[in-house]
Amino acid sequence: MELSRQTISILFCEQISLKSYDNRPLRASLTLIDDFSTKDKFPQIAVSVDMLDTGVDIPEVVNLVFFKKVRSKSKFWQMIGRGTRLCPNLFGIGEDKEYFLIFDYLRNFEFFRENQKGIEGKLSVGLTERIFNLKVDIIKELQAIDFQEEPYIRHRKELIEDVYQEISRLNDENFQVRMHLQYVHKYKNRDNWQALSVTNVSEIQEHISPLIISIVDDELAKRFDSVMYSIELAKLTAKNATRPIKSVVQTAEELSKLSTIPQVNAKRDILLKVQTDVFWEEANIFELEEVREAIRELVKFLEKESQKDYYTNFKDNFTLIGEGEAPFYGSNDLQNYRKKVNQYLKEHQDQTAIYKLRHNKTLTRQDVETLEGILWTELGTQDDYKKEFGDTPIAKLVRQIVGLDQQAANEAFSEFLNEEKLNVNQLRFVKLIIDYIVKNGTLEKKVLQEDPFRALGSVTELFRDNIDDVRGIIRIIDTINRNVDEVEGA
Repeated sequence: MELSRQTISILFCEQISLKSYDNRPLRASLTLIDDFSTKDKFPQIAVSVDMLDTGVDIPEVVNLVFFKKVRSKSKFWQMIGRGTRLCPNLFGIGEDKEYFLIFDYLRNFEFFRENQKGIEGKLSVGLTERIFNLKVDIIKELQAIDFQEEPYIRHRKELIEDVYQEISRLNDENFQVRMHLQYVHKYKNRDNWQALSVTNVSEIQEHISPLIISIVDDELAKRFDSVMYSIELAKLTAKNATRPIKSVVQTAEELSKLSTIPQVNAKRDILLKVQTDVFWEEANIFELEEVREAIRELVKFLEKESQKDYYTNFKDNFTLIGEGEAPFYGSNDLQNYRKKVNQYLKEHQDQTAIYKLRHNKTLTRQDVETLEGILWTELGTQDDYKKEFGDTPIAKLVRQIVGLDQQAANEAFSEFLNEEKLNVNQLRFVKLIIDYIVKNGTLEKKVLQEDPFRALGSVTELFRDNIDDVRGIIRIIDTINRNVDEVEGA
């Protein structure tokens, strides 16, 4: 039987992705990768998005075609690396591979000539991944001692079961899953969900969340889930959630106009309730869950134009302001770069570099570069930074904004928080230092000559008989300050 020209072309050049052009199963895509890696097999040309950038070693590759914009330097070099593998006798006996060609249709090389460091921007997070991350964050928050009673315990177990089932559905044979297999297996173990640490959450959200595949096809319902989980997380962490709440209220108002639809009318009480300020001020997470479950099934009835207007901002991160700055439901729109920076740092205190600064740990060079990327690329520009914060080093600014963790400060001064070692005034003096550093992040020693410290007397007067204690206290202050300025391994 003679093969058609189209069939021969397809055999010679194949698209390799999570779903091939004819919706073959994932195993078929893995087979294609193996075939492409074998010199004498078809296909000879592979078209792929992100599946062949890393983890695939094919020495025979002599032509690379870049047909997408790349701004991440590390990603760019990974792509180039596909052509750098040596291959003896590729073109015949003694004719080794000595070079390879890159066809760069979107001028990536020009970009990196002008931007040598590239832009390690934050990848956009899909809706399924975002919902999974929110569930993990809620699970972690529900570990707190305040929630170790029913029905919070039961609710946490239900959420764990939800995410556990999603992880269990991951196929170990999937090419992308195989690249993160150690983490997939780790979190398929229920014991590892007993008490999540910051590191656990980071591992899950970096290595597991992007792999999750939704079994729910209703996009609008999923978007509403994302909003409600954002509000629930804000409630648990005592933070502001004005923007998502306004979105829910707007949806309830629009649905209330459709009460002739039996399903909508059946949820009349809930729709009216969420339109009141009292509900949002007093609602607990179980009442919020009731709203999520009730309205997620109704949003499909909204007219297309209403859906478009309502969901415009869903891809944004919702406003979560630090405790004490705003109520759970109020108005707090970002208006300038300084507010963006303050809000971001207070929202993301579990981010590695920010966490280290808040917990008195020394930063690495990578940590500093990460902070520069966030403040100089994601939130604004380096010029914006200089206009608002002058020459203040980034690490020092972050510490000033997020402060020092109370427990970390207590641990640093632990030898002096002993009533047997110091007298009442000396102990009060040390506690004032701790309070100041917790709030401001660092302490310049000249501040010790000002109020409220001066009200207790000068340092020399307070510690007249134990000058060694003064030296010890100053040494701790210097260490805390130095941890902002020093870079590990520098």
